[in-house]
Amino acid sequence: MNFQFTAEQRLFQESVGKFAQKFLADGAVARANSREYPWDVSRQLAEQGLLGLTIPVESGGHGGSLIDAVIAIEQVTLACPKSGDVVQAGNFGAIRTFAEYASKDQKERFLPDLINGTKVISVAMTEPGAGSATTELTTSAKPDGKGFRINGSKIFTTNSPHAELFLLYVRFGPGVGGIGSVLVERNTPGFTLGETSAFMNGETWQQLYFEDCYIPAENVLLPAGGFKKQISGFNVERLGNATRSLAVGQLAFNIASRYVDERRQFGRRLSDFQGMQWKFAEMALKLESARLLLYRAAINASTGLPSAYETAIAKLACNRTGYEVANDAMQAMGGLGFSEDCLVQYCMRRARGWMIAGGSSEILLNRIAESVFNRPLPQRQASLEAAQ
Repeated sequence: MNFQFTAEQRLFQESVGKFAQKFLADGAVARANSREYPWDVSRQLAEQGLLGLTIPVESGGHGGSLIDAVIAIEQVTLACPKSGDVVQAGNFGAIRTFAEYASKDQKERFLPDLINGTKVISVAMTEPGAGSATTELTTSAKPDGKGFRINGSKIFTTNSPHAELFLLYVRFGPGVGGIGSVLVERNTPGFTLGETSAFMNGETWQQLYFEDCYIPAENVLLPAGGFKKQISGFNVERLGNATRSLAVGQLAFNIASRYVDERRQFGRRLSDFQGMQWKFAEMALKLESARLLLYRAAINASTGLPSAYETAIAKLACNRTGYEVANDAMQAMGGLGFSEDCLVQYCMRRARGWMIAGGSSEILLNRIAESVFNRPLPQRQASLEAAQ
């Protein structure tokens, strides 16, 4: 197995890294402490060709591979974590699922603004009564003339205060086979947003309400029966999640290692103490191990959709590593690492959220176990009794 990037990938990595350090690093702390979407950064990243990397050229993207987008997210996040979120939004998650399954007309209507950095799309999956059990969603799409009436509610929608377009999971009929998705524009009649709420990491969201919200047929992304396709596309979201987790852990490690090599206590540098040396050696081991799993999942997928198993195991490793390393880095730096003037505590808070978002650590363990035993392991009582 070749663990080295190609010459082209190395040049791309170096180019993105230099750009990010030159233009994004200086404002990283201010962006981390702001709840606004960095539209100026979004346009800069678009000008650099870093949005729409994984979208085919014929659809208006740049035709790159998943590993190209992973490299871009990693290098930008190492300079500015908030800017890394923008690269994620422009390559993975909702935009990638949209680009995979949208019609020609839908792509022509929505993709240009998403790729040029002037608009962002949000995926609306989670409901008050349907979190990890996504198939239990109740938001309905009932036929009405040539379109559908949407009724229901969604929560925890990333970028919802700033998005102009929402990829909404809905129920066209009963069971898993009745689930699909529609595209809802922000100002559509019958669609309203609740008060802005914030997570521990500063990320904001609004509850989405749909009351007889009319959606024309041309705004259906995937009709009934599209659930498995949507989840396959969601594996790409998990790779972006994993990349940012790993990158914020690496950033915290970089900041803290420089600090302990300069900080003197008891007449010695902190890095001269064996306890500190072992702490950073363990952190390095975790980072290197998780990175190999992440790169494997991205490279094996090439320009297609990644393996569910490889994605799950990469995300779990990167989520744990990002949080644990950032937490240890904060401890090593003491009060400074805990300060909002330092990115390390922000890295820890960001990484902690990704252990929940995009598939919790427990759900990922379930998916991994299914591959270990080579059979479905249903969690619902009725399904479990049927399987037994």
